[in-house]
Amino acid sequence: MSEAAVNRIAAGEVIERPAAAVKELVENALDAGASQIDIVIEDGGQALIRVADDGCGLTPDELPLALERHATSKTDGVDLLDIRSFGFRGEALPSIASVSRFSIASRIEGAEQAWRLSVEAGRMGAPAPTALARGTVVEARDLFFATPARLKFLKSVRSEAGAVAEMVKRLAMAAPAVGFSLTEGDRAVFRAPKGETRLARLARVLGRGFEADSIEINAEREGIALGGFTSVPTHNRRTSTAQYLFVNDRPVRDKLLLGAVRGAYADLIPRDRHPALALYLTLEPERVDVNVHPAKTEVRFREDGTVRGLIVGALKQALAEAGWRSAATNTAGALGMFVGGGGGRTATPTSGFARPAHAPSPGAVNMRAMEAAAAFQAPQSPSPSYGTVSPELVEAGWSARVEEAAAPAEESEGAAPLPLGVARAQLHDTYIVAQTQDGVVLVDQHAAHERLVYERFKAALHENGAPSQTLLMPEIVELGPVAEVVSALAEDLSRLGLLVEPFGAGAICVRGTPAALGTVDAQSLVRDLADDLDGLGRAADLQARLEAVCSSMACHGSIRAGRRLKPEEMNALLREMEATPHSGQCNHGRPTYVTLKLSDIERLFGRA
Repeated sequence: MSEAAVNRIAAGEVIERPAAAVKELVENALDAGASQIDIVIEDGGQALIRVADDGCGLTPDELPLALERHATSKTDGVDLLDIRSFGFRGEALPSIASVSRFSIASRIEGAEQAWRLSVEAGRMGAPAPTALARGTVVEARDLFFATPARLKFLKSVRSEAGAVAEMVKRLAMAAPAVGFSLTEGDRAVFRAPKGETRLARLARVLGRGFEADSIEINAEREGIALGGFTSVPTHNRRTSTAQYLFVNDRPVRDKLLLGAVRGAYADLIPRDRHPALALYLTLEPERVDVNVHPAKTEVRFREDGTVRGLIVGALKQALAEAGWRSAATNTAGALGMFVGGGGGRTATPTSGFARPAHAPSPGAVNMRAMEAAAAFQAPQSPSPSYGTVSPELVEAGWSARVEEAAAPAEESEGAAPLPLGVARAQLHDTYIVAQTQDGVVLVDQHAAHERLVYERFKAALHENGAPSQTLLMPEIVELGPVAEVVSALAEDLSRLGLLVEPFGAGAICVRGTPAALGTVDAQSLVRDLADDLDGLGRAADLQARLEAVCSSMACHGSIRAGRRLKPEEMNALLREMEATPHSGQCNHGRPTYVTLKLSDIERLFGRA
C-alpha cells in the first residue's frame, strides 16, 4: 500500500471524529509545556480545527519529521511501559494530515523566524517562513474530505461540537495550571484562566454547586496515591457522566471507577442516581498500561484490586468524615420553591450553605455535641426511668437520658457554634426548625432519625452487637420461600438484636427483638425485613442483605412524622446528627435537612 493509504488506515483508528483530533492536538500542546491553549472550531470541527499554544515549538528541520509516522521525541520505544507523556505513538499529526487540509506553524524561543508547513491529503509541501510569536499553531480544515465515507458516520454539527467541548473540558480538568479557551465560530464555548486550583477548575466544569458540595479526597495505598474531590451524597445526578478519572493526569474511561463508586455510595444514594466526582490516580508508569487502545482512552492496571480498594476506601472515609453535611443545591431548590410558589423557577445557589464558615469541621465537632450523642446512643433497658421523655418516644427507641444530653436553649458564651443550631419550633409535628448563628435549618425528623438508627445498627454489626429483649411469647411468622433467606442470616441478625430460628417450611420463630427499638410489632418488622431481602434477589451478596436488614430496622425504630417532640428531644436529635456520619441524607438518599442563610431569607423579603 502507498504511504497515503497507510496513513488513512491509521487515521481510522486514531481520528474517528473531530473530538479525537482535538484531543491529540491539545495533548501535544500539553507535552510541549504550554501554559495557554486556544482551540477554535467551525461546523463542529469538520470545517476547521485550530489549536494554538505557547509551548516550546519546533524547528524548521523538525516540522517535516513531526509528520512522519512513528516519529516521536517522547519515547525511544525500548520501554513502552515507562510512558510519562500524553502522546508517544507518533501517529497523531500524520493521521490528521492524511484526512484533511493541514498546516502547522511553529517557532521556538529565541528563533529569528517562525516556519509553516502545509499538507493536503497526505502530500507535504516545503517549510516556508510565516508570522508567529512563539509556540505552535496547527490547523486542520475540511476534516475527512479525503475519506468521504467517514463523513457519513459523523453525527450532527451540534453533537460533534458537544463532543469537542467535553473533550476540552476533560483535558482542562487534567491540567488546572494551564489556561484553555474553546471558540466555535464567534461564540466562546469554554474559558478557563491559567493558574487555577484544582477545585476551581472542577467547579468551572461541574458547576459552582459542586464546589460548595465537594469533599476532598486524599489517600495512598501501596505506592498509589489518590486525590480529587467528590460530592456529598445529596448532590447527585441522573447519569454517571459527571464522573471523571485521571491516571497520571491522563483523562481515561474505566469501568473500574464506576464499580468502585457504586460500592462506596451503595447505601447513601438511590440506585438510579450518581454522585459527581473527579479522581486523580498517581502511580509509577510501569504499574499501568496506557497502550491498550489507539486513542489512549482506556488503561489497564497491573493491580486492579488494589486500585479499586483504594478508591472505595478513600471515598467511604471521606464521606464518613463529612458527617452531617448535605448539598447546598438543596437550599437553592428550597429558595426556588419559595420564590416560584412551587413552580419551576430556581434560585441561584450560593456557596457555603452546607458548612457555615464559622462551623467546626465534622472531625472536630465540639465536645458538647459528642457528649450529647454519646448519651443519646447509650443502651437502655426495656423499662427505663422515663424522666421528662414522653413514653411513646421511649417506645420508639429514644434514650431516657435525652434531657441531660440535649443542648441548652441558648448556646453558651465562648463555646464552639453548633453547626445545626438550636431547636426553636416543630412544624406540623414533622419538621424541626433550628436557628444557627447566620440562618435557619429545617430538619425532617423522621428521615434524620432513621439515618441515625441505621448507622447505629451498622456499627453494631462491626462491634459487639446490639442488645436484644426476649419476647415473653415467641412469634411465629409465615414468610414462604424467603424464610430460607432470613434463616440463613440468623447469626448476623442476632448481632443486631433480632433472634430468629427456622420453624418448619416457610416460617421462622422470633424469640427476641432489638432492645433499641423498644416495643415493636415483631410480625411487621420481620415481614418488612423479608420483603426487602426478597427484593434484592438471591444473587445479592451478604453485605447488601445486611444493609437491607439495617435499613428495615431503622425504619421501624425511627421517630415517625406526626410525633410531637419536646425542645430537649429536638436538640438531642440535632446534636446526634452533628456527630454521626452520613446524617445529611436518609437511608434512601434524600436530604435530612435544608439550610437557609439569613441573607437568603432577607432576599426573599426584599431586605437585601
